[in-house]
Parts: sequence; C-alpha cells; structure tokens
Amino acid sequence: MVAFRVAAVERAGQGRVGLQDEIGGRGGERRWLRWGLIPSPTPVRKRDLVVVSRFLAQWERLVDAAIEPARVELLNAMLRRYTAPPSITDHDGSGWHLHYRDPAADFGDTLAGATTASAAQFLCAHGMHRLGRCELPDCGKAFTDFSRPGRQRYCGPACANRGAVRRHRSRARLAVRR
Repeated sequence: MVAFRVAAVERAGQGRVGLQDEIGGRGGERRWLRWGLIPSPTPVRKRDLVVVSRFLAQWERLVDAAIEPARVELLNAMLRRYTAPPSITDHDGSGWHLHYRDPAADFGDTLAGATTASAAQFLCAHGMHRLGRCELPDCGKAFTDFSRPGRQRYCGPACANRGAVRRHRSRARLAVRR
C-alpha cells in the first residue's frame, strides 16, 4: 500500500522532503501507476503531507496496540476521522464498487480513508491480530499479515531469512560449546 511506502520513506530518515517526493513531486503520476494505483484525483499539496504524516502516526499506534479492544478503538477513531459514509460508484469504468470518501476529498484524506477502510475490512474478516512488527531486532517495520495461517513474524522474506540464519548460527555456536 502507498501508506506503507510513504512510511518507509519517513523511516529511512528522508523526512518531509522525501515524503513530499513520494506523494507528489516530479514523476508522481508515473510512480502511482507503477504502484498499481489510479492517478490522484486532485493535485498533491503541502496540506496532504500534513494529513498523511498524521495518519501514519495514528497507523503506528494502531500497529503497536497491545490488545485487540485497543486496536479496535483506534481503528474506529481512524474510520470516523478519515472515511465518509459508503457510496457506490463506477467513476472509472471498472465496474460498480464502494468508496468510503467524499468525492471532493483531497489526496491525503483519500489515501488515509482508503487505507483505513481497507484495513478495517481486512482485519474484521481475518482477525485484528494481523498487524505486527518485524521480529528482527534491527528492523521493526510494520506489516500486515496476509499469510494463510496468520502467524507472520517478519516483515518480508529478507528479514525471515536473516532471522533463520541468526537462529541457525546461534544453535551452531551452542553445539560447539557443548
């Protein structure tokens, strides 16, 4: 999701300048299409940067919520803030589908609303436990667990492999000491 991509830019230490480049800037339209998104319905402005930054701070709290009722409370607050009553549309000729945003919403609100509504639908269908942080101590990236069993521990294959190598080496060191 784009929000996760934007979060990665912030986490990489590129700050607001990098974030502005990711959500707009030169080549922004091509970048959206490459990520599989429709073009932004409105121009990206500085206000959108503020909205997306605040949304990401709320998303971090959602991911880090220790218990499901707390996660649900945060998600409900985000739904109230970023989404509108659903409406059915065929605005782009792709077939009838639901939107959870005001048609006049700016880019930042559209991004936050679409991400929040999608997350709420996924978490209700598959379990509130499906948001997490990578277990690799030097990573800590947030992830959504799309795995079939719902027990993902790492943000992706690279960290899972590094974790497996570390566990293997640790066991090998213990075996040598015995």
